[in-house]
Amino acid sequence: MLGGLGLSPDHESVYRLLVARMTAGSAELADALRLPVATVDAALSHLLAYGLVTRTPDAEFSAAPPAVALGALISERRDALRSAELALVTLAEEHRGATAGRSISELIEVVTGVDAIQHRFAQVQHAARTQVRTFVTAPFVAVPPGANRAETVLIDRGIGYRVVLERAVLTEPGAVAETIESLGNGVQVRVVESLPLKLVLADAELGLVPLTVGLGGEPGAVLLHRSGLLAALDALFEIVWQRAYPLEVTALNGLIDADDPGADTRTPTELDRRILALLLAGFTDQVVATQLDLSLRTLQRRLRHLMDLAGVETRMQLGWYAARHNWA
Repeated sequence: MLGGLGLSPDHESVYRLLVARMTAGSAELADALRLPVATVDAALSHLLAYGLVTRTPDAEFSAAPPAVALGALISERRDALRSAELALVTLAEEHRGATAGRSISELIEVVTGVDAIQHRFAQVQHAARTQVRTFVTAPFVAVPPGANRAETVLIDRGIGYRVVLERAVLTEPGAVAETIESLGNGVQVRVVESLPLKLVLADAELGLVPLTVGLGGEPGAVLLHRSGLLAALDALFEIVWQRAYPLEVTALNGLIDADDPGADTRTPTELDRRILALLLAGFTDQVVATQLDLSLRTLQRRLRHLMDLAGVETRMQLGWYAARHNWA
């Protein structure tokens, strides 16, 4: 828990035990923690240097009050982070000025290998000051569903996320669960039939474009700095975003039993609404049935029931009726 303050698990264990016992010698601490005396002595030296522990007149050790000692460490870390943030702004401005006269080879960096792509993927997101925008296509090569830990961290810092999914992505294992989690975290998600490429944009400053992988080939990507090419990709994202269909949590999240005998058959159930939302997003019957864990026959039966409720004869009429009466 205190690793963020520069304390190892051994340091924390010794300090916690001293807080509980008030005072103790190194041998006593080593015996209680079942650690070598040398390890405890090294931890005590570190804690003394940090001001978390003091020596008593009888050569034992005492824990400094946590509210005072840890509070001071936390304040120091906050000050250091503020200084780092100011340095980041300064360096970013210097970098932006330097790129103005750079050659094409300096503005485009080729990244090769899964580990390198994952590293750059995280770096590009952390470079954002206002928003991250992404195109997500299938299949996943370097960053599978659930592997983007940077998203939650940056959302907590106030960075906005806009994501456009290729429709086939939602048929990939784990993709629906990750999309639901992202929507719950405030990510704006839209879906289109197909996308021309994978893409990650940090504001209008950096872009990462994964390259097509040949059979047996090593995955690669291109890291783009501010340039005419990056500006074109920025514009492409905004055009696609405007034409994409917004996804909502209610269209994906959870299931209810369509055959619930207690359900009111005169109004659409929650499952019916999810079916309609996915169909209106352009998914096929088979994809909708798979995602909602329904048989194709059950899905079509539910649609026939909805058409009867709406008093319509075609699915196009049902879509119009559903939109007008807020069924989806």
